[in-house]
Amino acid sequence: NPLTTERKRKRESQRSEPQQRRLRIQVWILLGFPQKNLTGTWKLKQLTQPGRDPWAVKNFACYLTLDPNTANSELRLTDSNRKATRVWPERRPSEHRDRFELCPQVLCREGLLDSVYWEVEWSGGADIGVAYNAISRDGVPASCLLGHGEGSWSLECSEGAYTPCHNNNRFRSSSPQPFAHRVGVYLNWSAGCLSFYCVSRDAMVHLHTFTTTFTQPLYPCFWLWAYDGSVLLTQVELDWERLLQ
Repeated sequence: NPLTTERKRKRESQRSEPQQRRLRIQVWILLGFPQKNLTGTWKLKQLTQPGRDPWAVKNFACYLTLDPNTANSELRLTDSNRKATRVWPERRPSEHRDRFELCPQVLCREGLLDSVYWEVEWSGGADIGVAYNAISRDGVPASCLLGHGEGSWSLECSEGAYTPCHNNNRFRSSSPQPFAHRVGVYLNWSAGCLSFYCVSRDAMVHLHTFTTTFTQPLYPCFWLWAYDGSVLLTQVELDWERLLQ
């Protein structure tokens, strides 16, 4: 019935933005958001576009896992392959062509091609970033270290400071207040944007955004500096009150 269809269309157009937002959140919950398993090269449908509010990028939260086949022999994976700790190796792992031989690094299993967000807690100093799968596994450090080549981008995380790095170039460091040992990473592959945030319970501070043209799937990557240092892929917590405003 054309008249019924037109009435429905008008009711939809008159629905307030808060009502639309609540409906969107209900859909996310039914679909299992904010955490979604990724399998292989995966594209996340954009449910909303993040605006000026940095908290909006959390709407793109995803579930990532570390790839044991890429983990250097000094990295021990635990917590269902969500945590990597640098240790003195007790035994050499089995050989694999994807394993980092010289650099204490590990990649995630998932290759990313669109808008996704994840958070990492770190200790002991680390580089957190992304890399093409072609990153060197057995080359000299200059070619395999995260942030030191054309095909990788990173955020150096040290006590009290964060420093973006790409192609062996270090950019201006940031010392956000409050300082936190949790980093948020937002990738918009199609737009060529990679953003880093310092995340605490009550604050989310933008640190740096790389802008470029990505040509291949990007794999989250981690470089652990110190023994007993670690990185943990954490559960992303949405601020429902902000979303419902």
